[in-house]
Amino acid sequence: MFHPMTTQNSPHTSPADIDQAQTRFKNRLAAVTSQIHNRPLNSALDEWLNAHLGANTLTYRELKESCEEGVAQGWLCDREHGGLRYGRIFKPSDALHGFSVDVVDMHNIAGPHHVHPQGEIDLIMPIEGDALFDGRPAGWYVCPPGSAHRPTVSQGRALVLYLLPNGEIEFTK
Repeated sequence: MFHPMTTQNSPHTSPADIDQAQTRFKNRLAAVTSQIHNRPLNSALDEWLNAHLGANTLTYRELKESCEEGVAQGWLCDREHGGLRYGRIFKPSDALHGFSVDVVDMHNIAGPHHVHPQGEIDLIMPIEGDALFDGRPAGWYVCPPGSAHRPTVSQGRALVLYLLPNGEIEFTK
């Protein structure tokens, strides 16, 4: 069973365990970003991701496992504001092919409206109920450059991983 929306380091989690978990997570992400970094962020990429790395694949299960592990260990989604738990775990880097990585823990809530200057790639990981992210079930959701939304989780709780080209995101007021 996955942990509640509060995060705190387990007294049994050593710094070495956390470092290993973060390295494993980054390596798993790099295996994905290496396959997509030269592709346009559009509906064709959305279809490709869901067909090849979708909710029924080992890649999806391993990324979800890493996210759950990070939340349980307290190094992922370690900030809270307005009912959302979130955090940028990796800044854009060559190892991640220019993508930054954020993860948000959302339970029947809408987040702040924002624009994706270079697009956004989301990995939707339901945790409780039949959680949907912007009406989409478990899997990948690609938002093209210039798109905007108020990210919303309905029908339960989900972890949502965001890949942002060059870390670019513009929050609106």
